[in-house]
Amino acid sequence: MKTHVVVVLLVCALGIVAEEVTSTERLFAKFVSDHGKVYKTKEETAQRLAVFKSNLRKIEEMNAQYPGARFGVNKFADLSKEEFKNKILSKTPVIRDPSLNVAPEYPAEVIQAIPPSFDWRPKGVVTPVKDQGQCGSCWSFSATGNIEGQWAIAKKKLVGLSEQNLVDCDHECMKFEDQQSCDSGCEGGLQPNAYEYVIKNKGIDTENSYPYQGVDGTCSFSTRNIGATIRNFTMISTDEDQMAAYLVNNGPIAIAANAEEWQFYIGGVFYLPCMTSLDHGILIVGYGTETDILDQTMPYWIIKNSWGADWGESGYIRVERGDGKCGVNLYASSSIV
Repeated sequence: MKTHVVVVLLVCALGIVAEEVTSTERLFAKFVSDHGKVYKTKEETAQRLAVFKSNLRKIEEMNAQYPGARFGVNKFADLSKEEFKNKILSKTPVIRDPSLNVAPEYPAEVIQAIPPSFDWRPKGVVTPVKDQGQCGSCWSFSATGNIEGQWAIAKKKLVGLSEQNLVDCDHECMKFEDQQSCDSGCEGGLQPNAYEYVIKNKGIDTENSYPYQGVDGTCSFSTRNIGATIRNFTMISTDEDQMAAYLVNNGPIAIAANAEEWQFYIGGVFYLPCMTSLDHGILIVGYGTETDILDQTMPYWIIKNSWGADWGESGYIRVERGDGKCGVNLYASSSIV
């Protein structure tokens, strides 16, 4: 019934004769209804419909070309690729300062001994999937996700931590040679900068005491509401076997990746060609393998995203593991409690 009402409203908004409503327009009306979309003018509605139609063609092409992954209509289906990048992904240039501490590499016998699959989620150290909204604050969710895991492992207590605390209060900068990258709320940031802030600040507030707003705000940190502290942080090897060993032995890992092609992901193992320019902060919580449609073994990372539980596989994406897909191995880090 609700979708029928939206179809009627769409017909009125666009001036379409009811009998001429196409299957695509009905699908668009269902999309609008399912995701609570509101467009203010006839022109905006028509523009979003045009983008939606273009995205449907792209989704069809992706599914045909890469059957091991699945792509479909989700809440980003009315955004162009440029809009998606500008509204959702980070704009902060990623700097890897070679002077930063890197975790020691594990010997071959440790690498060989790690299990074929591993997942921190059932072990009570990963909070539910969160939603950054249309704010490029992914870096803060990646950082809090890592600290939440480290705190839970060390203290045997899982506490949700405040991304808004970082968005509003963290303005730490990383400098290397002639480059500088500062944490800038909805404009982006870096996980190592966030760790630096938490160390200097002597803690980060709980999510309950300092809830997420999805916009840049005034700093309201309170020492009374600290949920976790950390004493240090480390970068992690770009070798994905070393990353897996660190994950198993220490906890979920904060990473960055190029997520431009993740817009319409709804399931399966993502193995599409993608760039390695890093524009999104996320959290690796596990890994495994899957047999693809060609009966070949496909190793993958289990990655917690911050686009809500209504995106991907209940808020997660599985990305091909072992070949640096989308740059997932280029900026791995972890706090130390």
